[in-house]
Amino acid sequence: YDFSTAVAEDWKEEKGDHFIVYYQGEEKFAKDISRQAEVYYNQIASDIGYPRYSNFWQWDHRVKIYVYPSKADFQKISGQPAWSNGMADYIGKRILTYAWSEGFLDGLLPHEITHLIFRDFVGFKGQVPLWIDEGIAQWEEPKKRAKARPIAFYLIQNQSVVPLAELTTMNDLSGKDENTVHAFYMQSVSLVDFLIKRYSAQSFTDFCRQLRDGKRLNEALGSAYSGSIKDIDELQTKWLKSIMDEYQPKE
Repeated sequence: YDFSTAVAEDWKEEKGDHFIVYYQGEEKFAKDISRQAEVYYNQIASDIGYPRYSNFWQWDHRVKIYVYPSKADFQKISGQPAWSNGMADYIGKRILTYAWSEGFLDGLLPHEITHLIFRDFVGFKGQVPLWIDEGIAQWEEPKKRAKARPIAFYLIQNQSVVPLAELTTMNDLSGKDENTVHAFYMQSVSLVDFLIKRYSAQSFTDFCRQLRDGKRLNEALGSAYSGSIKDIDELQTKWLKSIMDEYQPKE
């Protein structure tokens, strides 16, 4: 689908350094998006260790954010499922959403910007499991980050934890039931939270860089976290232990 044809004469533009917001409704929402997007760009780039060389995502390379007037318009254009409120188009460097403000600025916006920056950083060649991609995108949502550990404890209590070997093969969630999808997302953000907070953002960046350069998951883990985590089984054990140590009542 050629999105550019969907931008008719009645679309207005709000331009920032790295983003252009196209909108039809009220200006305030578009200005808020533009301002917040720039804040997130800097924050996320620094978290991921993304090299911000000059002119990148600038001028003609700015990311375009399309804010459709209604959910129906958004779904018609994007072909997204009914539960979706937005999407990132990696190839076209676009974010599509519609004019709803609840949860957008601190939820969907940082999430989709992270997907774009992360993909720019790791590329499309290496085998990056979906849980890492979705984990880091959620971790950049302030509310999800705050809930990462308590929700992991909830999954453990409910015996809903997906073994990490299985989680790593889950690269297509279509056809999975709602509980499985929910567990997948919650566990993903908690694992990324654990890796970044326990071992440092530098190690996580190094881990992503190894994946980008074509290393397999266990090899990348062992290299970036040498002496701490040799493979996904050890990651799972240490992650579970850190959650239980925090939430289990001490004897």
